[in-house]
Amino acid sequence: MTAPAKGSPKGSIYLGFDYGSKRIGVAVGDALTGSARPLPPAANGRQPDWNALAKALKEWRPAGCVVGLPVDLDGKDQAITGQARAFAEHLRSRYGIPVYLCDERLSSRAADDELRQARADGRMKRRVRDGDRDGVAARLILEQWLATDAARQVTPSA
Repeated sequence: MTAPAKGSPKGSIYLGFDYGSKRIGVAVGDALTGSARPLPPAANGRQPDWNALAKALKEWRPAGCVVGLPVDLDGKDQAITGQARAFAEHLRSRYGIPVYLCDERLSSRAADDELRQARADGRMKRRVRDGDRDGVAARLILEQWLATDAARQVTPSA
């Protein structure tokens, strides 16, 4: 998947984010195919790397963004849940783009499992690096959201 070409179906590209205290996983996905792929993570320390995020938004020109909402297995907020909500609101207000929240229960564990399996079966030859998990988790969050009825309602038909 490359940056959208002129004439791409409007509303088909979305960016997904896995908010973390050190890094923010980023993924790009296409609502027409329901698939996504990881992008390089954005740093997060005292505040997110807004320059890196602005660059991704400018390059991909998404119809919207999806931010993973970290909740525990019972659906209750965790310590980082409020920070993820604030990040989503900053994205919305700073860039004027629709932002959707998606329950991300177990996405990091699923990302770890996927990376472990990719190493075990030879699809991934190198060691897992910092940021790999974040990108895979963002991809899983975005693909999960793209598969929902809510996503199909906001995406115009081709």
